[in-house]
Amino acid sequence: MQIKDTVHFNWYKHLFVVVVLLVCFQSSVVLTGADFQAVFQNSNQMGIFLARFLKPDFNYLPNLLMPLVKTLQMSVIGTFLGMLFAVPISFLATQVVTKQRMLSYIIRFFLGVIRTIPNLLLAALFVAIFGIGEATGVLTIAVFTFGMVSQLVFQAIETIDFGPIEANEAVGANKMQIAIWSVAPQVINQIISYTFYAFEVNVRASTVLGYVGAGGIGVILNSSLALMRYDRVAIIILTIFVVVAIVDGLSEAVRRRLG
Repeated sequence: MQIKDTVHFNWYKHLFVVVVLLVCFQSSVVLTGADFQAVFQNSNQMGIFLARFLKPDFNYLPNLLMPLVKTLQMSVIGTFLGMLFAVPISFLATQVVTKQRMLSYIIRFFLGVIRTIPNLLLAALFVAIFGIGEATGVLTIAVFTFGMVSQLVFQAIETIDFGPIEANEAVGANKMQIAIWSVAPQVINQIISYTFYAFEVNVRASTVLGYVGAGGIGVILNSSLALMRYDRVAIIILTIFVVVAIVDGLSEAVRRRLG
C-alpha cells in the first residue's frame, strides 16, 4: 500500500460521509418535528420517575408468580404448536424434497406474508377475533414461531449433503422416505436448536403481548404503568429480566451442545 492511499490523504472522503450523515439527521429532525429541547425541559419529571422507579416494591413479588407462570406456559405451548406446523411446511417450502418449484414458491410467499405481520398487530387481531386471554397469546406466539422457524428450517434443508438423497432415490425411495431418512437426520440438531431459540424469543415477546390483552405478566405491567405505580413496574421488569436471563442461558447452553 502506498502512503497516498492511507487515511491521512483520504480525509475529505470521511468528511463527506460525516456531512451526508449530518444532513440526513437534520432532515429527519425537521420532517418528524422532533423537539429535543422539550426532553431537557421535562428533566424534572424524569427525576420524579426515576426516584419512584428505583425503589422496587418487593412485597408485590408474590402477586407476579402466577402471571409469570402463565407467561411461560404461553411461550411453551405457542412454541410447540408453531414448531409442530413449521417443520412439515418447511419441507414443502424447498425443492430438495418436493421437486415442485411452483409449490415451493407459493409456500414461501405465504411464509413471507406471515413474517411481515408484527407480533403486536397479530395479537391485536386475535384479541379482536377471539377475545382477551392467554389463548390469544398462545395463538400469536404459535403463528410467529411458525413463520420464523419455517424460514430457518427450509434454509437449513437447502444446505444439506445431497448424497444420501441420491442414494435413496437410486433404490426407489419415495419422497416421504427421503424426507424422513435422508433429510431429517441432517437437520434434526438445527431444528432442536431453532426450537430453543424460538422459545427464548417468545419468552421476551410474551411479556409485551399483554399490552393488547393477550394475557400473561404483560397485562399487570400495562396496568401498573397506567396507574403510575412505578415501584411495581420496577419489580415486574426486574422479574422479567431474571427469567429471560435464565431462559437465555439454558437455551444458549443447549444450542452450544448441539452445535
